[in-house]
Amino acid sequence: MERLIALSAQMAREGIRRLLVISGEETWCQQQATALIAPQAALWVGDEQDAAQAADYCHPRALTTLLGREFSHAVFDARRGFDVAAFAALGGTLRAGGWLILLTPPFSRWAETPDADACRWSDTAQPIATPRFISHVCRMLRTHDEAILWQQGEPLTLPEFAVRPTWHPASGAPEQEQAAILAELHAMSPGVMVVTAPRGRGKSALAGMHLRHLHGNAIVTAPTRAATDVLAQFAGEEVNFVPPDTLRQRLADGDTSHPDWLIVDEAAAIPGPLLRQLIAGFNRVLLTTTVQGYEGTGQGFLLKLCAGLDRLQHHRLNTPLRWASGCPLEVFISDLLLFDDALPGSAAGANYAISPLTQDAWLTSPAQPAALYRLLTSAHYRTSPLDLRRMMDAPGQRFWQALAGEQPIAALWLVEEGGLSSELSQAVWAGFRRPRGNLVAQSLAAHGASPLAATLVGCRISRIAVHPSRQREGIGQRLIAKAHAHSAGYDYLSVSFGYTRELWRFWQRCGFQLVRLGSHREASSGCYTAMAILPLTPAAEALAATEQRRLARDLPWLAPWRNEKLSLPPGEPTTLNSDDWHELAGFAFAHRPLSAAIGALSRLLMHSNLPLAALRSQLEQSLNEAQACHRLRLAGRKALLAAQRLETAEALTSIDADRAAQSQQQIAQLQFF
Repeated sequence: MERLIALSAQMAREGIRRLLVISGEETWCQQQATALIAPQAALWVGDEQDAAQAADYCHPRALTTLLGREFSHAVFDARRGFDVAAFAALGGTLRAGGWLILLTPPFSRWAETPDADACRWSDTAQPIATPRFISHVCRMLRTHDEAILWQQGEPLTLPEFAVRPTWHPASGAPEQEQAAILAELHAMSPGVMVVTAPRGRGKSALAGMHLRHLHGNAIVTAPTRAATDVLAQFAGEEVNFVPPDTLRQRLADGDTSHPDWLIVDEAAAIPGPLLRQLIAGFNRVLLTTTVQGYEGTGQGFLLKLCAGLDRLQHHRLNTPLRWASGCPLEVFISDLLLFDDALPGSAAGANYAISPLTQDAWLTSPAQPAALYRLLTSAHYRTSPLDLRRMMDAPGQRFWQALAGEQPIAALWLVEEGGLSSELSQAVWAGFRRPRGNLVAQSLAAHGASPLAATLVGCRISRIAVHPSRQREGIGQRLIAKAHAHSAGYDYLSVSFGYTRELWRFWQRCGFQLVRLGSHREASSGCYTAMAILPLTPAAEALAATEQRRLARDLPWLAPWRNEKLSLPPGEPTTLNSDDWHELAGFAFAHRPLSAAIGALSRLLMHSNLPLAALRSQLEQSLNEAQACHRLRLAGRKALLAAQRLETAEALTSIDADRAAQSQQQIAQLQFF
């Protein structure tokens, strides 16, 4: 204990933190961790019943609520499950001199121990073992000699670490990198400056310092107001914060009374299309964002957004301010979770070969899948550490890569879906069940016309990425063609994507057909969701044809899609037919969502003389939910939906009472398969 305390004091002088792994039986690990932290202020992250001796306790899923606070030491309990995003976030809360104590099962059986956190990312009902990730952790511990491992049955051995230079913490005044950027900002002509950095480099502080120079003459926005807390500390005065959606509406309404400057903190967490609209409304813009870390905002932010901006300046902050450069804990976490997503160059037009990559490559040649993961991270700005765990150990994952020599220049990630029993698929259609996973397969049943859609077996394209210097060579299409050619046993390939015309043209060229159109913008992309499939069997061909006919009939009532060129067959939107009856019965007598039934309900209103006030208020009079509830004196959204279901049942009964009663009886049975 005395040696640990002395080493901690040395680490504080050097401005570093370290990892201490305690591996063994649960009771032994608990005893050692409790003894180590009892005399000191420490945060315990894990199960509450194990944290009795800790000064502070936090569940892993709630750790983000503590961001901005600092702790001397922390215990991360991974004996039953390893939440890697929380582990990475915890590393950012420790002061210089701090120990992050990681508790694990005995190494001899850790790889076979079910991980309780796996249910979040594996789409499995029960925890699964994660041997590839555990192998990766152990490999990192072997290669990082400043991480200390204490295993049950062995003494705690602390090496004699080389003395590092004395560290001088940040004073609050601009550091050298910050000062240089601030000088450019003060003299900046109209345009956009982007400042990126790993966490802890002072980018939010820099934004606050710049705002102080502007004397508040700027609008500040961010994903949440809490994200601007650090910025506000350095601004020195009240911050004019406006939420992104509110600011977009002001600009759309023609409001020109705003200041010259827009400052956006954690910009990569705002959907790209929304961010572009905000940028276009201001003469000068400062964007700051994290491009590595547990939030999952990868280099794709730069590739997707910044590449299309004129008058762009990009700066990067490299020097950490809350600990010294080369801090062993930061280096370990970065290497463990592959936060370094920098890509090597690739000569355009160079020869390449396409081949599959299995998950076991993490065990036999880990550098290859790691390079593939970095490529995927670079292209998708919402990639998170959970994706790394999914890639390693989740069942039903398939990968293809295009290699130029040993370097991956393109990657395709597919996930097996569907194959549900007919009873479960029908229960999903009715809205009675939502089993884990099966994104497209479930959506086809839950929002589409076929109750048996989820019985088909699909392979969903989860991610596709091509190296920036090799794009527009047709490599992505060739990857999909290769996956298509090796898809025996599947009924279709599928994709769910944030719709843009350019992106849809790509999927069309690959042979995909639209089968679902979303009704709301997705927070992650700012776009409406579209789903498409590439049929491989007659059953999937029939499914695609059915869904395309349905979309064509419903298109007049799908406001976001009316002006899009979607290559759908001719529709008969006003005819109320047997397909509509089935959809209406599912809405009236089960839990089908209103968004799935809009077309059928709109046709019902055209053919009914009943008042149907709750339905007409939204579908004909275009009132939002709050306005409809106020007019009809309903308590809220649930009461409105219940009234709409009741009105639909009344309308069906007025058309054919016997058929309505029979439909209600048949649908009720779907709850009890």
